Amino acid sequence: MRKALLFVSLFSLTLLAQAAEQRFISIGTGGLTGVYYPAGGAICRLINRNRRSHGIRCAVESTGGSIFNLNTLANRELDFAIAQSDWQLHAYQGSSKFKAKGPNKDLRAVFAIHSEPFTVVARTDSGVKTLADLKGKRVNVGNPGSGQRGTLEELMVLLGWSMDDFKLVAELKASEQSRALCDNKIDVMIFMAGHPNAAIKEATTACDARLVQVEGAAVQRLIDALSYYAPATIPAGMYRGNDFDAHTFGSKATLVSRADVDDEVVYQLVKAVFENLEAMRRLHPAFAHLTPQSMLQGNSAPYHPGALRYYREAGLIE
Repeated sequence: MRKALLFVSLFSLTLLAQAAEQRFISIGTGGLTGVYYPAGGAICRLINRNRRSHGIRCAVESTGGSIFNLNTLANRELDFAIAQSDWQLHAYQGSSKFKAKGPNKDLRAVFAIHSEPFTVVARTDSGVKTLADLKGKRVNVGNPGSGQRGTLEELMVLLGWSMDDFKLVAELKASEQSRALCDNKIDVMIFMAGHPNAAIKEATTACDARLVQVEGAAVQRLIDALSYYAPATIPAGMYRGNDFDAHTFGSKATLVSRADVDDEVVYQLVKAVFENLEAMRRLHPAFAHLTPQSMLQGNSAPYHPGALRYYREAGLIE
């Protein structure tokens, strides 16, 4: 009897010790229908595979997007976050939307993920074919915490536009805008997203909607002025009724963290992803072209020491 009780006690102590050794991390992503959420889920899935060996358990959180994520990360309510490469730079420098808050010098880059073209989708019957046609239309500009909203506002400055130039301004979440478009509550929805995108597939399948060309002098000035933007193309045939290349510009989705997040945790996360890139590529079409080299492009904050440790061991950087 005593031996049985001793065994139970030792077993219980072992379980308690294992629980105490576990470290829980969270990744802030975006709306459920965007690419940030599955990107965070893919990263968590890869690191959770070996949680028995490293003791790290990863969970993903659906959030309002890039700007929300960067603010929440700075407030130490997240360990990792996905954010557009442009807003990573603004947060680190304390510019644009982060001017009042000041520079976040504790922000650390981990790696870049997929490219994110600035995407405009319009009802076919709205008459919107080019960027200039948005004036006087009902436009979903996105929620205030989203990167797409911030990028649109940067573009609007160069166009000389204000929100008053739209007939109606909606601030719908990414998960709400496709239905609103097909229900004829808005004419246009705007996304900063990897492709193919579930919400855009929903909109182009449920109703007649098309991608809008985002080009012209103002767009070129934006690309020339800000190094984190580059020309981008959404290939023809990716969405129903869109048999043409849509020309636009874009940035990258990036994974960021804080300087005070444990080096070993960041190292194990990076290792789990980079040593299982083929599995990562299969988890979403937007990840199909990921390479170690592409994942080191588009990062503007200093790399986290844990990430640097892996990159040096793998010979990716000196």
